Amino acid sequence: MAVNRRAASAVARTERAMDERLGSAAFLRRNIRKAFPEHWSFLLGEIALYCFVTLILTGVFLTLFFKPSQAETVYTGSYAFLHGEKVSEAYASTVHISFDVRGGLLVRQIHHWAAMLFVAAICVHLMRIFFTGAFRKPREINWVIGTTLFALAVAEGFAGYSLPDDLLSGTGLRIMQGIVLSIPLVGTYLSFFVFGGEFPGHDFIPRLFTVHVLLIPGILLALISAHLMIVWHQKHTQWPGERQTEQNVVGAPTYPKFLAHTIAFFLYVLGALALLGTFAQINPIWMYGPYRPDADTSGAQPDWYVGFLEGALRIMPRIDWDFAGHSIAWNVFLPAAVLPLCFFTLIGLYPFFERWVIGDSRPHHLCDRPRNAPTRTALGVAAITWYGNLWAAGGNDVLAEAFKVPLEYTTWFFRVGFFVFPVVAFAVTRRLCLSLQRSDARKVTEGVESGTIKRLPNGEYVEAHDRPERERAVVARTVHPDDLVEALPDHIIPLPTPRRIMAQVRSRLNRAYTKYAAEVPTPEERRELEERDASPARSVAG
Repeated sequence: MAVNRRAASAVARTERAMDERLGSAAFLRRNIRKAFPEHWSFLLGEIALYCFVTLILTGVFLTLFFKPSQAETVYTGSYAFLHGEKVSEAYASTVHISFDVRGGLLVRQIHHWAAMLFVAAICVHLMRIFFTGAFRKPREINWVIGTTLFALAVAEGFAGYSLPDDLLSGTGLRIMQGIVLSIPLVGTYLSFFVFGGEFPGHDFIPRLFTVHVLLIPGILLALISAHLMIVWHQKHTQWPGERQTEQNVVGAPTYPKFLAHTIAFFLYVLGALALLGTFAQINPIWMYGPYRPDADTSGAQPDWYVGFLEGALRIMPRIDWDFAGHSIAWNVFLPAAVLPLCFFTLIGLYPFFERWVIGDSRPHHLCDRPRNAPTRTALGVAAITWYGNLWAAGGNDVLAEAFKVPLEYTTWFFRVGFFVFPVVAFAVTRRLCLSLQRSDARKVTEGVESGTIKRLPNGEYVEAHDRPERERAVVARTVHPDDLVEALPDHIIPLPTPRRIMAQVRSRLNRAYTKYAAEVPTPEERRELEERDASPARSVAG
């Protein structure tokens, strides 16, 4: 008992000393009861966070054994098929980790799977934020941070994928060098600087190693920390409901419920990655062999997150110019350099574009149902369709072999799809959203189908409709934001000046976004619904 009292006294003294220096007690009193919504969709960001933590832990282990060098050596390790082969030290050390370091292959595969899931979780998390409008004021900065994290995660994944210096990753590096060379005027100089001379050079792997383990992870860590601090300060978004409003957050308190949940979820993510690393083989570099500039892998496919670049390169027609003594390979520069730059830039700037079009400067803390923002949802589905078309085009040779069709047919299919599929996806998605809006409005006004058939006095049979539950009625009720719909400008003298053209474009975009858009109920409508639903439940004939 005396020992316990002394320990408790030591803990109390430590807490008091920390509070005197850091003010920790006041911070905890303010924030320990902070609420976090419990909907499953909010866990997507946590998956990305825990994958990043796993990447750091496994990456530290791998760094202890990896040799970032392109110096040539003779392999003498446990893998008999490579005995006596001249390989780079980077390749030899990676094979050594896989076969001679206890637990090395497991850690290496967990690391690779965590990288794949990290990018996927960020991608799906961004889609959730986009489709629910959670990027709106005051969260535009966090959206830009998330887009930057997405781009950096793709670059970090490609860097780690390229470090082992095997035949598959070397082929990817060769493609990257071709992209660098395609940059007009400065491409050759950049290639010599990056690779330290002619490809493959002797300086690239050490430089890439530094970028992979120090530069990009440091930036990622800083951006993730900023992202979490902004979320903590601004409070979390939430789905509309009976109790959820723009002024509150309904959910579990930080301590103890959310803390227990998030620790358990981290263990689940870590366990899933461990199972994947144990039973699902990934990137077996010993089967590909070391990189040789005069060799290539058959049916090689990159990791999924750079597949769209591969597809863009494959379907781009041959276009090259000779200008002032310089050759410009547009068929490489446009799909592999300009397209991804435009893609990530447009994603990052979208919140500002939508706010300019709609003219909505109000703060939003409630998520949109995707159906209630049909134009935004249709744009998102069109972008996903466009991306998926390019991603599938990256394997057009595999598809041609599998379905026994000429390679030219698959190439032209994806070329046409590049322009046609997004337009079709946009039109279909927008019509579906409008149809779902009308269905929701009908349920609120007419009730929901009960399955009960009644006979009227005149002999007619009808189905009885029940009033929807209060929670469902609140969510389903839609409000058209007519105050955001702008009138089309009517110029007395229709001169096509830049300002007037921009006004016409903006007004038409505004109507496309807001005329058929819906928002969550206003406080007055909430009270009206509650008063109506407080009356005894009744059924009405349909």
